[in-house]
Amino acid sequence: MAQLLGREWSRAELLAYVGDLAQVAGVKLGEWGDGAERGVRTAEVRTGSGLEFTVLLDRGMDIGPAYYRGMPLAWISPTGFGHPGFFEPEGAGWLRTFGGGLLTGCGLTYVGAPDVDEGEALGLHGRLSMLPASHVRVNDKWAGDECTFSVKGEVRQARLFGENLRLARRISAGLGQSTITVHDVVENLADVTTPLMIVYHMNIGFPMLDETSTLVAEPRSTRARDEFAAPGINDWMRFQLPTSGYHEQAFYHDLPAGPDGWAAITLVNPTRRLSLTVRYDRSTLTNLIQWKQMGRSEYVLGLEPSNCTVDGRSNERARGTLPFIEPGQRVEFSVQIQISEM
Repeated sequence: MAQLLGREWSRAELLAYVGDLAQVAGVKLGEWGDGAERGVRTAEVRTGSGLEFTVLLDRGMDIGPAYYRGMPLAWISPTGFGHPGFFEPEGAGWLRTFGGGLLTGCGLTYVGAPDVDEGEALGLHGRLSMLPASHVRVNDKWAGDECTFSVKGEVRQARLFGENLRLARRISAGLGQSTITVHDVVENLADVTTPLMIVYHMNIGFPMLDETSTLVAEPRSTRARDEFAAPGINDWMRFQLPTSGYHEQAFYHDLPAGPDGWAAITLVNPTRRLSLTVRYDRSTLTNLIQWKQMGRSEYVLGLEPSNCTVDGRSNERARGTLPFIEPGQRVEFSVQIQISEM
């Protein structure tokens, strides 16, 4: 049964009131038409619960702006969500098109700081968020009195004499619900073993994030990424007013899986009376990276399930922790974002 307007509805009851489900919820394809974002294809999803979000089909099927009952959930950077044609893969050029949004994908063969690994120069955070999707499909599907909206597509990261990885993504949300599920299947179509590094870079901003917000989790361990984060190791769960000159901090959390095999971390905002929970399947996403940036006009919390660190691919290789995908192998990743009222 769909929970809408303060009550439960069967399919027959709801459709007796509307000639088209799009009157109350739905998913619709579109395209942006101005500035650097011109030409970016989108899928706009409204669940009817008050949750609305935009899937960026030409940007690795990332999730851009997102709202709950009109309130922004995601941080948006000053670059906006530029067309892939503006991508600068060298060095830190990735930051010139990092729009933020509720989800930015990092990968697929490298993530983290710019690096040189086995003679190959690698830029920041990889190419995934700038790969246009193909075979895009959107639909609403009823199963009895339950309806699910979905956006499906595929992106390919490939190079002649190099990697050939295909990511099939399904983003889904139920009618009347406030949970987004992202399910990915990465397949190695090449005849060579290939590094497989992936980070689900979820970016939460004001007003969901402010100085009254608190992170709730029980990590088995937490460590600072570097000397800039070390002074904040005991305050990773707390936030502050926007601060001039703030240097970003990053922490690695080892969160235990629950009985279902998933781990979770929750941002609680008592002022807004809302919480946002990130859940992820620990079987393939073994790390939770927290990005804490409290700067003026750069005020954002990143919650980032991953299968690696962001210390650079050469460091992962040297430690013996670099993940690989074998020829013909398929690896599945799943994450969820849940919005709850308090």
